[in-house]
Amino acid sequence: MEEWPPGRGSRGVGRRNRWVPTVAAPLDPIPSLSGVAPASHAPAMNSVEDLRRTLERLDGKPYPAYKDIRGRYRADWGELSVDRVQGDPFASPSRLSVRLSSDGLGLDARLRESPSRRTGAENFLAETLARGLAGREGRSGSGSSGLLRIDRPGQEMLRRTCVEIRGPVTILRFSVGLPAQGRRILGRRAAGLLADELPGELGRLLPDRLDRAALQRWADTVEDADFLRGELADRGWVAFVAAGSVLPRRSGVDERPLEGAVPFLTPAELRAEVDLPHAGRVAGMALPEGVTLLAGGGYHGKSTLLRALERGVYNHRPGDGRELVVTRADAVKVRAEDGRAVTGVDLRPFINDLPGGVSTESFTTTNASGSTSQAAGILEAMEVGARVLLLDEDISATNFLIRDARMQRLVAEDREPITPLVQRVRELHDAHGVSTVLVLGGSGDYFAVADRILVLDEYRVDDRTDEAHALAAGEGPGQPRRPAHLPPVARVPDPASIRPEKESGRGRADRPPKRVVRGHDTRGLTLGGEEIDLSLVSQLVDPAQVRAIGGALVAARDRGILDGRRTVAEVAHALRDWLEEEGLSVLPGEDLAAFRPHEWAAALNRLRSLRLRAGA
Repeated sequence: MEEWPPGRGSRGVGRRNRWVPTVAAPLDPIPSLSGVAPASHAPAMNSVEDLRRTLERLDGKPYPAYKDIRGRYRADWGELSVDRVQGDPFASPSRLSVRLSSDGLGLDARLRESPSRRTGAENFLAETLARGLAGREGRSGSGSSGLLRIDRPGQEMLRRTCVEIRGPVTILRFSVGLPAQGRRILGRRAAGLLADELPGELGRLLPDRLDRAALQRWADTVEDADFLRGELADRGWVAFVAAGSVLPRRSGVDERPLEGAVPFLTPAELRAEVDLPHAGRVAGMALPEGVTLLAGGGYHGKSTLLRALERGVYNHRPGDGRELVVTRADAVKVRAEDGRAVTGVDLRPFINDLPGGVSTESFTTTNASGSTSQAAGILEAMEVGARVLLLDEDISATNFLIRDARMQRLVAEDREPITPLVQRVRELHDAHGVSTVLVLGGSGDYFAVADRILVLDEYRVDDRTDEAHALAAGEGPGQPRRPAHLPPVARVPDPASIRPEKESGRGRADRPPKRVVRGHDTRGLTLGGEEIDLSLVSQLVDPAQVRAIGGALVAARDRGILDGRRTVAEVAHALRDWLEEEGLSVLPGEDLAAFRPHEWAAALNRLRSLRLRAGA
């Protein structure tokens, strides 16, 4: 292994005294993304020095000539592949990938073979490179010229395509703005960017430069959280919040921990201890299965705790404060979404006997009300396997949550089509194993049906179950007058509903339809000519997840997973199993991150063109 940076007698690699890291012995051959080595009769691969000469030759030529550099190039430090070349300096940046030896990076067998540890290591490597590349945008000419960027992880540590550890090979994927002045190639600048600066940035990953203790800490953190999450169902818990966790965030757009926040204190009644592989014995609050009410005055931390629980389905980076705030993987946050599309959902457990004799057995609308959308959200979540529901009164439809005694006396029972959740929440758990955690500060109607009532006071949790039950003695929400019709009726989506092709505009009828799949932060997704609004899907936390969901909608259709016979749940879980086996990089799209079946189904359910197979 060569010394890095050069000096103290070390030897440089490359021409013109340009130094690049030797991170491994040459890989012969480098495995492809599928793990299959190139055929022995394949032509010899060009070198990075050949790429340098080509770029210098292209200096001053029209920008489209950059297409000549597509291909793979070998270097002493690994392999560089130019995968996609932008057609214009103002277009979406080009894409390149780098393959390095995992041995040369010092990634031991445990980091490669354990899915949990591998995810932690991949996120750490991506964060290390992203931090080093920060501030490079627009440095060398017009458009995105000079940009060199890798997808940067957020607070949640997700599987990503920007860094993949695949056994002996580690794959890195970058966006690069090929330099131009106007629309003329700056070939010499491009040569310096790809043949010198990029290898120099890769030097950050060399074992003698990388913070090995931090790498192990990120891997340990994921492994501990995954271990803890695996314990929840066996112990009858829906979530665990470690003592000392920091739950408040800096702002609504900054997910880093709030400085000076009150650390989480565990109420004695719910205190539990767990032995973790790396953190050792950890104490905290274990939320049991059943119905849990989070009560208290405004601004005392009810919604903050619930938001921590909704993000607890994901693992968090060291220093986040929520590393050991862990929720069952099948927990889904449900809220009211006025105006969303609902297709073929059996709403009868909550909404029935609509005016005019309209049936809700297979209800469809393009403009749902708050109560209708929230009822549909619960039933859709259960359809895909949710066993924990998270709700907050601030973003719920009031008439869906409660209907107090005075209103019941004023409006005759047979004139009210809504069965409020308060009349179903016990049945959901007792008959169907679905637990609920609900924030409610304005009504005591749930006291009689909740197993636990936790009151928050200045971010401190106090178990007030006995007191609340005493206050509700002799009271109750009433019994639902309609059968539950649970579990939800399975729905079979029509593959033709997935239409990523967008027809050509006027005067372009001779052109074939263009496939359009584009994410918009975590707010939504363009699929063909349709916009899917995901802005209120609370557990989408990274734009890379939205891009992956778009690719997965298309892949499900193209690969026959969504085949007109499988139900929504069967398709969602078959997709999950396929991606766990093959990796996210089999999906179309760039810079993708892992998502849950619940969020994939949420996107499908908000597709206004969604149709169900006849007879489903």
